[in-house]
Amino acid sequence: MLGMCRGRRKFLAASLALLVIPALTWLYLSVGSFQVKPVPLSPLEAQSSASIGGTGERQALELRVRAVEEENRALRRELSRPPKSPSAHFPISSHRGNQSRTHSEEGTGDNEGQKAAAVGNSSDCVQQPVVDKCEVRHEEILRNPLHFHFITDSIAQQILSSLFYTWMVPAVRVDFYDADELKSEVSWIPNKHYSGIYGLMKLVLTKTLPSNLQRVIVLDTDITFATDIAELWAVFHKFKGQQVLGLVENQSDWYLGNLWKNHRPWPALGRGFNTGVILLLLDRLRKLRWEQMWRLTAERELMSMLSTSLADQDIFNAVIKQNPFLVHQLPCFWNVQLSDHTRSEKCYKDVSDLKVIHWNSPKKLRVKNKHVEFFRNLYLTFLEYDGNLLRRELFGCPSEVDHNSENLQKTLSELDEDDPCYEFRRERFTVHRTHLYFLHYEYEPSSDNTDVTLVAQLSMDRKSVVQLDMANTKKALVVPAFETLRYRLSYPKSKAELLSQLDMGTLFTFRYHVWTKGHAPTNFAKWRTATTPYRVQWEADFEPYVMVRRDCPEYDRRFVGFGWNKVAHIMELDAQEYEFVVLPNAYMIHMPHAPSFDITKFRSNKQYRVCLKTLKEEFQQNMSRRFGFAALKYMTAENNS
Repeated sequence: MLGMCRGRRKFLAASLALLVIPALTWLYLSVGSFQVKPVPLSPLEAQSSASIGGTGERQALELRVRAVEEENRALRRELSRPPKSPSAHFPISSHRGNQSRTHSEEGTGDNEGQKAAAVGNSSDCVQQPVVDKCEVRHEEILRNPLHFHFITDSIAQQILSSLFYTWMVPAVRVDFYDADELKSEVSWIPNKHYSGIYGLMKLVLTKTLPSNLQRVIVLDTDITFATDIAELWAVFHKFKGQQVLGLVENQSDWYLGNLWKNHRPWPALGRGFNTGVILLLLDRLRKLRWEQMWRLTAERELMSMLSTSLADQDIFNAVIKQNPFLVHQLPCFWNVQLSDHTRSEKCYKDVSDLKVIHWNSPKKLRVKNKHVEFFRNLYLTFLEYDGNLLRRELFGCPSEVDHNSENLQKTLSELDEDDPCYEFRRERFTVHRTHLYFLHYEYEPSSDNTDVTLVAQLSMDRKSVVQLDMANTKKALVVPAFETLRYRLSYPKSKAELLSQLDMGTLFTFRYHVWTKGHAPTNFAKWRTATTPYRVQWEADFEPYVMVRRDCPEYDRRFVGFGWNKVAHIMELDAQEYEFVVLPNAYMIHMPHAPSFDITKFRSNKQYRVCLKTLKEEFQQNMSRRFGFAALKYMTAENNS
């Protein structure tokens, strides 16, 4: 996606074309900032393992992790500033068409007399591009340097669509293909692999993807990129003759059949190949009648093997066994496999040699490897990234205008970076990457329009909704809140059981020990004996959990992190004449947990508290301007509290 020289805090992102298998959607397309070093292209057996002392190696890894984190922080600071004149970088071309300019052979890390381009610390950043920058010659000019292709079920499509929409990353195009329509193509293949039927869908890409798509990089979703994917894309021009598949050798003895007694793998060429990373020349595969080729091979082998153990990988290897000319073998660092029984540590001497890390074990982040802590920290660092780092036009290539992103950048640029509360003000306008999590449910709307959306820990009786006429009145239904100091609690199944635990000291009213005024207006004494809903009045610092209509006022976005978000929202509801009605038979219980990062900042950082006070005063002034004399009580209550 992007590569800047190290002198300008090199930032590397991934992928030109991506195949997503829904069963493995726990890992994101990754962004990294490794230093790239050349390693020789040779078979796995020829690679020598590192001989680094345990203590020294651990210290080196810790230093490297801190360096990565510092580069990330520096990058955030760099990208928060207005754009400057373009500097040298590693550009990436579009994925479509085979008529683009000849790529430079530098940076591919092969063994044909070429070496990876040196990346020094000079601010001049002299670097030969590994692929053509912007100009792509084909019938339909694509101006998107990144084009993702996702094969998903309907739920994964909703999740990923939301993710990319909220990322608002420029120069990125996304297409989805319905996995349910493809299942019949591979469902006849018995498969023991944990990925299920989705692990077989790479076999039908020539039929699934657009006919004018000629090249594609296919990635499992348990892949972490540690370099610019443009380097991998440049390897396509290394293909010779009838080579149509770019693959890395398998890094375990699986296909050698010697892992345990009576182990009988599918046929493979030598050690076989791993299909977590594949370079596909789709146009040539179609001419070779790939569909017929793999089907005939699978049918023949299944007569004796009965099922696949490694899904598509078994069938790919069986085809390659019969047709070895199809494969262009990639250097092992393009797919460093962390599977059980792996010999991947023989592939590299230092973690900075790596380009792609493949978590191809059901254990995922819990795999055993001497560098696993470094790999895990790299992955967790990637999870913290959001579109704010990437929304500015970074390629210097023309791309379709995204007005949402454009307006956001304009708003952010108008903020004063010297303001001590800049981070607070910036957060107010920030659009965060949103990753949806939900369970599939066959939903049928109710005929009387009294449906209730259950949010997190909230639950309630729907008859309440009808009786209180929520559809036609402005009410905020207060759910009385309690808490326990115990990490294990037998959750009360009724109000009577809850009151019993309250009397025994197992439960307390929420924040009873530190912030009683936040929920005191709920009037817990009255709630104990209440059998019908009752109304309560707003008081200073009141912050109950409420259920309201979806057209209610939104939270004020200036209050992020810890402090005053719920208080401000309840004040807004009161100003707009919402009634606060306490539900007599509903309740929620707060469970103990570690302090959040933001509350820790609130307690330890004086500037944080000063900024929060400033924002509170600004909010109250806004309330006064909007509601006039009616808002006076908020100012008075605050001064008296």
